[in-house]
Amino acid sequence: MAGFKVAMVHLDAEELPSWVTETMAEHDIEFVFEECETRAQLAACAGDADVVWVCGGSPIVTAENIADLARCGAIIRTGSGTDNIPIEAATERGIVVANTPEAFNDGVSDHTIGLLLGVVRQIGLQDRLVRKGIWDREVGYPSWHLQGQTLGLIGFGHIARQVNRKLRGYEMNVLAHDPYVSAEVMAEHGVQKASMEDVLSQSDFVSLHCPLLAETRHLIGERELRLMQPRSILINTSRGPVVDEAALLRALQEGWIAAAGLDVLEQEPAAADNPLFGLDNVVLTPHIAGYTDRSLEDSWRLSVETAVTLSEGRWPRSYVNPNVEPRWQLQRS
Repeated sequence: MAGFKVAMVHLDAEELPSWVTETMAEHDIEFVFEECETRAQLAACAGDADVVWVCGGSPIVTAENIADLARCGAIIRTGSGTDNIPIEAATERGIVVANTPEAFNDGVSDHTIGLLLGVVRQIGLQDRLVRKGIWDREVGYPSWHLQGQTLGLIGFGHIARQVNRKLRGYEMNVLAHDPYVSAEVMAEHGVQKASMEDVLSQSDFVSLHCPLLAETRHLIGERELRLMQPRSILINTSRGPVVDEAALLRALQEGWIAAAGLDVLEQEPAAADNPLFGLDNVVLTPHIAGYTDRSLEDSWRLSVETAVTLSEGRWPRSYVNPNVEPRWQLQRS
């Protein structure tokens, strides 16, 4: 498209790679970058942009100030989560919301399995004990096994499917709940479609793989945790607010469930006095699941590819509002 402009309005990374600007220029794309913290700054930087690029978790693009993006036909959110983007407001205005989940899917699925193994094998607790000089196999003795157990997946998108594929060697029974995925598709992956209640009550291990939306905030609360088995383990590598953390704390303290592996919390960074820190039946990591030695490079590459694809009038590789009627006429690749 002639006179195509991409405006980056937030950058989580330390610096912008020089090749990004060079690649944009090679495709006749005007590219600007300004760290926007106010509505006025956003309007000044991106008011005339065709694509608004949010590289990270900034909440600068809101349902209110999206009205200032007069030319915007697409928003790129580098990463997989789009909870900081007003998807409904964007869809109403014909704005495609694209993301780059492929850069992080492998890392998140590996980390999910790592947390599961860390809890099942009590690796974190054993490590802390050994460092304290306690060499005692009875303390932190593993209380679970994986072979032949039931894994429950809440959400059955790309990451959950990778988790399922990578765990096949353990010959687990896998149940999944996802209202947007048919039983036939799940069956193709060797997974049985089930209700939320059945996944929670029948699974030895429950792993969360759903986006943070209004309907998924506190999706796992007291009712859901009480449905789980007393020996079950909850794994969360999605978003912290998907779980009611106060209810989870009680569940872990009172034995509704046995343990948890958490990469995400409701408040991030976590408060120093978070009571979860004092529990030996919790393994915690700092929202790092998606990161690998190549994930950042892949996220840049996929983001730029998305911008170029949009400038050429084509649908992006990944977008989260399939019902959008785009402002532009977009062709399938």
